[in-house]
This record gives sequence, C-alpha cells and structure tokens, in this order.
Amino acid sequence: MARIYISLGSNINKRENLLNGLAALEQHFGTLVHSSVFESEAVGFNGSNFYNSVAGADTELSLQSVCQLLKQIERDNGRTPNDKKFSPRTLDLDLLFYDDIICEAPAQIPRDEITKNAFVLWPLFEIAPDFYHPVEKTTISQLWHDYDKSKQNLWKVTIE
Repeated sequence: MARIYISLGSNINKRENLLNGLAALEQHFGTLVHSSVFESEAVGFNGSNFYNSVAGADTELSLQSVCQLLKQIERDNGRTPNDKKFSPRTLDLDLLFYDDIICEAPAQIPRDEITKNAFVLWPLFEIAPDFYHPVEKTTISQLWHDYDKSKQNLWKVTIE
C-alpha cells in the first residue's frame, strides 16, 4: 500500500471542478484526507484566481496507474492535452508524492513545486506535516516553517 498526496487546482468554474475532482479521487481511492481549500492569484500568467487543495490517500495502484488515472480525471473534467503550462485550468491534478519514490517518469516525483508554491506547500503542511520529503531530506513542517510566506498571497475559503 502506497501513501500518495495529490494537489488539486482550478480557476475555471473552480468550485464545481474542485468538488468534482475530489469526488472522483474519493471514488477511486476511498477515504481521503483533505486540506482546507485556498484561493490564490494565478502564478506565471494573468488569469482568474485559483482554488487549490491537497488530498492524501492510500493505494495499491502502481505509480504509472495513478498518473494515468489523474490524467483521465482531468480529461473527464474538461482538461485537454494541448493546454499550455501557464494557462487557465478546469482541473489540475498533480501527484506530489508516491511514498518516498524519487523519479522523473512517468511524472516528476516528488513534484518540484512543493517547495516553490505556497498553494501546494501550505495545504500539504495541513494534512502531512510529518511526511518526510526524500529529496529535501526534511519534513513538510520544516519546509513550511522555512518558506518565505511573503512570496505568494493566498487565503482559506469555504466552498461547501
């Protein structure tokens, strides 16, 4: 059984798409641990604000299968393979961790943006403060403690 953490983000029909994404993850992985939902400004492009959160689950699926499933859930929620990296998103699901695996394919694990973006690190800190980052060689709690919180503006929101 592998422990996984997945970031969710949306800035197109963001409430609906984030809830749909969570429902799909719960359908495939069962009970989730889920962070608060945060609203933040778009990073890397001018666009509408995003809703972001992180979900954790246990799975017996392989890393490859989890990545394929996340791409399918994105497509089921209106994402197209041609979407540019820094552009509006119906639903963005990124696998942050798959246990303590470090790899570049089928996806970069752990995701580089964990340490770069408050909209990933803060919700991850909420649900997995003691999780050990195998590249940074420290806990999520320590990463959040050391993070320059003035770099990105985000705030908690209620969506349900």
